[in-house]
Amino acid sequence: MKTEPLHKSDFGNDFVWGVALSAFQNEGAWNIDGKGESIWDRFSHRKNKILDGGNADTATDFYHRYEQDIIIAKNLGFKAFRFSFAWTRILPLGVGPINPQGIAFYHQLIDTCLAHGLEPWATIYHWDLPQVLEDQGGWTNRAIVDWFAQYCEVLTTEFAAKINYWMVLNEPAGFTGLGYMTGYHAPGRLGMSNFLPAVHHAALCQAEGGRIVRKNVPNAVVGTTFSCSHIEPHTHRYADIHAAKRVDALLNRLFIEPSLGLGYPVEDLPFLQKMIQKYVQPEDWQNLAFDFDFIGLQNYFKLVMKGVWWMPYLKAVEVKPHKRKITDLTHLGWEVSPDGMYQIIQQFAQYKGVKKILITENGAAFKDVVRHGEVHDTQRVAFFEAYLQSIRQAMHDGIDIGGYMAWTLTDNFEWREGYGPRFGLVYVDYATQARIIKNSGKWFQQFLA
Repeated sequence: MKTEPLHKSDFGNDFVWGVALSAFQNEGAWNIDGKGESIWDRFSHRKNKILDGGNADTATDFYHRYEQDIIIAKNLGFKAFRFSFAWTRILPLGVGPINPQGIAFYHQLIDTCLAHGLEPWATIYHWDLPQVLEDQGGWTNRAIVDWFAQYCEVLTTEFAAKINYWMVLNEPAGFTGLGYMTGYHAPGRLGMSNFLPAVHHAALCQAEGGRIVRKNVPNAVVGTTFSCSHIEPHTHRYADIHAAKRVDALLNRLFIEPSLGLGYPVEDLPFLQKMIQKYVQPEDWQNLAFDFDFIGLQNYFKLVMKGVWWMPYLKAVEVKPHKRKITDLTHLGWEVSPDGMYQIIQQFAQYKGVKKILITENGAAFKDVVRHGEVHDTQRVAFFEAYLQSIRQAMHDGIDIGGYMAWTLTDNFEWREGYGPRFGLVYVDYATQARIIKNSGKWFQQFLA
């Protein structure tokens, strides 16, 4: 991998530089101005679900401070602002009556972006399902395809004149696996009987959402985003190689392949046959496919897998970085692996149906400390430099990569992990909501100048 100094010009004039954030992790204002309850509101209010005992009732108070944060993003030199709509702020009951105060908030947010020269990039669904829909089965209920379509219709008719760039789902493998298989995330459901229908219904919604955006938004550029990790076998043993293959099918292939008309990776994940027999209707095969304008990749770390006989379904366990004597780790124990970023871009670029790739999330949590009013997050600066060099190399090798969005603008509520991990370019003092631009934010400011 080349390590020459980075320059903005290396990425071309049309490359989109942005920051990304999500509604639930930032907005707060969880029960005001007509907003309904989401699965994450319910989950984070349950005892012992959030590791630091916190919740996102206030989060970074983005609902009241969005203008301040948008101005910071502008001043750091970014041109794109990725945000998500809170489903329950738009439709408090999931379907039915529209909340005019929620609509007004997002108009103000979008208008503020445009006034400051930031292109709004909207994510339709970033994990915050209405609790009232979860009470009816949530992602396990096939009716969610209709519920989601109604939600998409409202958004795309209301904001078509102001937003050209749309992302349908944020990390479907994440919210189905963690929310409906392991129970680690909201809504906290467990087992294959929840996971399999949730996967199929999310994949149907992914394509249906794309069709609705394209129908209602005249100049739409529509994509969807995937969490992805380069997967390596621990050794050259047959068991390790095939363990890595199965985990790759689960984490990286499960949602991209049906969207490309390739079906589900049943050959490597035989348990998906049960999903196909039970939940897939004949017309679903063509309805799973949609011709996205771009695919958003969200990469943070690589995984090394070992084959074991006792693990159900996957017959695989991760060999943690510390067991491999890896010391370059983030606060969450994730391995810093810019080569993994390069490898996963190469992997997704092999699909003929992928027209363009954007990196729609990438970042790192470290234990940031304020000293004399400053945050010297040198590890994060090194992280961004290394990962951007990998992206530059992939572009040099001929892959069409259209942009990069740093995760995230400000520190925020990091789901199950609470407020401990800090991913932001901007430090947030949660007691006062004061913002302090970290050295990583200043690094981007200089780089993008």
